[in-house]
Amino acid sequence: MKELRIRVLAGVFVVAGILSWAGARLWNSLGTLPSVPVAAPIVLALIAVVISATALSIRARLKAQRERQADAKGVDPLMAARAVVFGQASALVAALVAGMYGGTGVFLLESLDIPARRDQAVYAGFSVLAGIGVIAAAIFLERVCKLPEDDDTNGPGTAPAA
Repeated sequence: MKELRIRVLAGVFVVAGILSWAGARLWNSLGTLPSVPVAAPIVLALIAVVISATALSIRARLKAQRERQADAKGVDPLMAARAVVFGQASALVAALVAGMYGGTGVFLLESLDIPARRDQAVYAGFSVLAGIGVIAAAIFLERVCKLPEDDDTNGPGTAPAA
């Protein structure tokens, strides 16, 4: 499984932000603007909490296994892999959504004197922060579930040096 790349997430965020900003300008020229839902930052924050809790749980179970505690519950490798895939997918979607709300929020900065648009800009800002929280939690989960590096210096299919 490949690791998350910060560059890819940043690229998704920037491209989505630029397209969203341009779309908001176009939509505004037609007379309306789609709203940023109040639930957007709440849902993203809940996803970040779930991913963080999963990472902390797996980390505690791995620590108990390493210390050979008698009541240690093992970590099922398939469950850890599923958690990492969920985290990676959530990070990619969060980068996209945060970029969309970020672009909309940047557009809304032009009209903060209108109370409704100011509220929308605040919701967009909180959505970006919550999206960054999801990305950070996913990276933490990935680091927790990462297997230790192989100390074998021989390549695959080669005999050990005598």
